[in-house]
Amino acid sequence: MFSSILIANRGEIALRVIRCCKEMGIKSIAVYSELDRDALHVQAADEAYLLGPGPAAESYLNVEKLLEVIKESGAEAVHPGYGFLAENAPFAELLAENDIVFIGPPASAIESMGSKTSARDLMQAAGVPIVPGTTETVETVELARKIIDEEVGYPVAIKATGGGGGKGFRVALTADELEEAFDGASREGEKFFSDGRVYIERYLPNPRHIEVQILADTQGNTIHLGERDCSIQRRHQKLIEEAPAPAWVVDEELRAKIGKIGVDAAKAVGYVGAGTVEGMLQDGEYFFLEMNTRVQVEHCVTEMVTGIDIVREGIRAAAGEPLSVTQDQVEIRGHAIECRINAENAAKNFAPAPGKIGRYVEPAGPGVRVDSGVGENGEVTPMYDPMVAKLIVWDVDREHATARMLRALGEYEIEGLTTLIPFHTALLATEQWDKGEICRDLTEDKAWLKSTAPEKPVERIDADGVEQLEQQYTVEVSGRRFDVNVIGPPPSGGAPAAGAAAPKPKRGERKSSAGGGADILEAPLQGNMWKVVVKAGDTVEEGQLLCIIEAMKMENEITAHKAGTIAELPITEGAAIGAGDPIARIVSETPAE
Repeated sequence: MFSSILIANRGEIALRVIRCCKEMGIKSIAVYSELDRDALHVQAADEAYLLGPGPAAESYLNVEKLLEVIKESGAEAVHPGYGFLAENAPFAELLAENDIVFIGPPASAIESMGSKTSARDLMQAAGVPIVPGTTETVETVELARKIIDEEVGYPVAIKATGGGGGKGFRVALTADELEEAFDGASREGEKFFSDGRVYIERYLPNPRHIEVQILADTQGNTIHLGERDCSIQRRHQKLIEEAPAPAWVVDEELRAKIGKIGVDAAKAVGYVGAGTVEGMLQDGEYFFLEMNTRVQVEHCVTEMVTGIDIVREGIRAAAGEPLSVTQDQVEIRGHAIECRINAENAAKNFAPAPGKIGRYVEPAGPGVRVDSGVGENGEVTPMYDPMVAKLIVWDVDREHATARMLRALGEYEIEGLTTLIPFHTALLATEQWDKGEICRDLTEDKAWLKSTAPEKPVERIDADGVEQLEQQYTVEVSGRRFDVNVIGPPPSGGAPAAGAAAPKPKRGERKSSAGGGADILEAPLQGNMWKVVVKAGDTVEEGQLLCIIEAMKMENEITAHKAGTIAELPITEGAAIGAGDPIARIVSETPAE
């Protein structure tokens, strides 16, 4: 076994691996950017080394600096976690050249499965069912149109060959939408994976996203740990995961079939370690989607129902040790659910909502697990992923696990951040969730999403431009407790409002980031103006795309909050934009009185 492991990652997954190392008696070595100096994973590790400035390209993706730290620290192995360099074949090869063990599959497996087209070709040759489409890249929109018309048919999904996590994925329901989908998928592929090539798949309109956990060692043992249902998504990114899938979705016969597909796929590429084979279940047919050659964000739910430490098994496999369990010993007990607690505002189309954390209290009690990378007075920075934590619960069945999750969500306190806690609470209480539906009608319904917005204190501006804040307090009188509302200046004093509490807007120039009849549309988040698709003077409809803001590794589409004419458009492609900055002034045909 290794004496020391360097964790080339940050946040909750870095902390997860560090805890496993401590249990195994292995020295843990953390790395961090300047923004993460005080991060929990840095405090928890036995040693920690600074990589560089905040941007990932200058720190967590700086391979040259990482190699220096690996040599300086004497690390025998590197655990990449997920994201960053986890599926980077050249990085795995470089470590091997320097006699450092990469805790993951061979570089050849990463390379084979990293390109979605080569993976589809390989799986097809291995007898694994794939979604109909191309196994080679499609270079132009014109060629794509020809292939679709003659072979695939609409609707289609246009996918980046190196894509993942919902990035580099666009759908064309009709021929009119093809060019935009093709360009969008190619653009995201180039931006996030340095590969703008795309391929075509038939778009399955209402599939369940079912994946299977794989473990493999160097002795030739490959097993699966059952399936996870990850169908609750927004913009093709997962929100809630559960294991196993609802019994009426995946029975024992289908579980065995899906498990065999996963094992066959892993064996076809000589896989070693922990990995996941993702697939789509549509009308009883299961199709290979892709293989994630790393530990998954949602591995926790599988750990909860099997009792198997997936991170530990991955480390053991990398050290040349056999798996600690056989396929016959894998038993699925009860039901587990995971909610991703992201710093996002579901009511504003899941816009990232980075910020500093005040009071922070995690839920506890029987069957509750929290994997987090932040704590009280921490910060979710726009530089990285918006995940705050993963909340996981276990109970004897799906119904009881849902009740436990709702209880745990109610206990979670994260002061200062807008998170997905209200969204999860609302969704898990719906009839759709109870029936085990994929809930796409909710996650794509802007009206329903707005209903999940967290309640905020009511702000008022008095005649002198001083902010008046309504706050709730609990008081005790004669042994009884009462909630009272107090309206007045903030605790810092009643200074004239500035910044967030601006003087009353001029008549006819109201502003809003939420819609309504206001003229000025504000940016709902901080980021970079990726693309502007309209110009001053254009007439737009309510809901029409105006621009795209890139923030926290996501492209966020900003749409018109009302119909009218764009009187002002103070935004520029490539420029930074802050939350609350004006995007456009849209004037209705009938001016506000």
